[in-house]
Amino acid sequence: MIILAATPIGNLGDVTTRLVEALSTTTVIASEDTRVTVHLLKALGIENRPKLISLHDHNERGKAAELVELARDTDILVLSDAGMPTVSDPGFHLVDAAAQAGVTVTALPGPSAVLTALAVSGLPTDRFTFEGFLPRKHGERVGALRELAAERRTMVFFESAKRLAASLTDLQATLGADRRVVVCRELTKFFEEVKRGTAAELAEWAAAGVKGEICIVVAGAPARVLDLETGVAEVHALVAAGARLKDAAADVSAASGLGKRDLYEAALTRKTPAPSRNAEYPTLPNR
Repeated sequence: MIILAATPIGNLGDVTTRLVEALSTTTVIASEDTRVTVHLLKALGIENRPKLISLHDHNERGKAAELVELARDTDILVLSDAGMPTVSDPGFHLVDAAAQAGVTVTALPGPSAVLTALAVSGLPTDRFTFEGFLPRKHGERVGALRELAAERRTMVFFESAKRLAASLTDLQATLGADRRVVVCRELTKFFEEVKRGTAAELAEWAAAGVKGEICIVVAGAPARVLDLETGVAEVHALVAAGARLKDAAADVSAASGLGKRDLYEAALTRKTPAPSRNAEYPTLPNR
C-alpha cells in the first residue's frame, strides 16, 4: 500500500495523531528529502528508524515502478518536506503508477498551504483553482497570467519570495491594477503575515523585498455584463474560429454569467450573421 502523509507546513504542533502513529510503526518511508524526515522524527521524539528512500522530482519517474512493486508487500509512507505529497511536490508519478498497477493508495490528511491560504484570504472559497508555481521567466509568466485573465474562480499560487515582486508586477499588468490579491507569508509560523490589497498596492509593497514561504491568492475576474444577443454573437464567433457550439456556449457562459443552455439554444435558432459585401469585397482606393 502507498500511504500519502501530510506533514506540518511550518508549525510542528499541527502534526496529526495518525501521522505520529504511522511514523512510529512504518518500516519504509519514501521522502522528498531524507534529512528533513530524520529531523521530523527527532523533533517528535520518535525512536523508530525506518528505511528511508529518497523520492524527489529528479528521480521519481525512475523509481516509481520499483516502489510500486515494493508496495505490493510492504506499506510505504510517502512524505514531502511540508504539506501533502503530489501537490506541487513529488508523488504524482508514483500514485499514477500505483493506480495503473492496481496497488492501493490512501492518505493521511493534514496541513495544506493551499487550503490554509484560501481560508484566511477573505476571497470567495466556494469555487477556486490551484495553479501551482508561476513560470520563472517573465515572458512565460505573463503568458500564463493572460490565459487566466477571464478565470472567475479564486486562484491560488505558490511563489518564491525572490520572485514575488516581479510576479505581482506582471499580475498587475495582465489582470488589472485593481484586482484583489492576498499574499500569505510564513503560514502557521511565528512570523505569519497575511497582506491584503489590490495588485498595484501589493506589487509596490513587495518591491522592498519579502522573505519566507509565499502563497498568493487572487480574486477571480468579475463577470462581464452581456445581453443575450451579444452573448450569442460571441458564441458564433468562437464557432467560426473552430470551437464546438457546446464548448463555445460554455466558455461564454463562464465569462459572462449568462445561462449556458440559454446561449446554446439561442445560438442554434439564430443563424450566424453573414459577412457583409463590404467585408467580402472591400472598396478599392480611388486612383
